[in-house]
This record gives sequence, structure tokens and C-alpha cells, in this order.
Amino acid sequence: MLKLKPNCECCDRDLPPDSAAARICTYECTFCADCAEGVFHGTCPNCAGNLVARPIRPAAMLARHPASTERHLRAQPCATAG
Repeated sequence: MLKLKPNCECCDRDLPPDSAAARICTYECTFCADCAEGVFHGTCPNCAGNLVARPIRPAAMLARHPASTERHLRAQPCATAG
């Protein structure tokens, strides 16, 4: 089951579970659409996999399986990513 991480690992933007702006790779590295496209050009900087839209978990299922509250940040922020 997806963790639904709460933030962009690059710029720390909030990405709530229903965010259409969340992008993930196969390892669930999580980025906002702006960083995924503008900084990383659709490729995960951690594993080199592609970044795709994160599915939205229906509200009824969030009650049973809540999103993660643990924030993750890359050691190298957007400004120095490349």
C-alpha cells in the first residue's frame, strides 16, 4: 500500500493525499509536479525511474489507511539539484 508521503522531497511543498500535483516513482520517492517536471525532467533523482502522477486514495479509504505524516527531504535541495 502506498505511504502517500506528505511533502515534496525537493522543495518541501505540502502534498495532501488528494493532491493532483504529487508525483512518485516506483520506490515512492515523492515530488511536486513543478520539481518533477521543471527540475528533474520526469526522472527520479534518487533511482532514475520515471515520475508519474500519484494515485488519489478515496476519502473513505483514508479513514482506514491514513497517509503518512513523516516528511522526507533530499540532502540536495532543488536549487542545487541537477
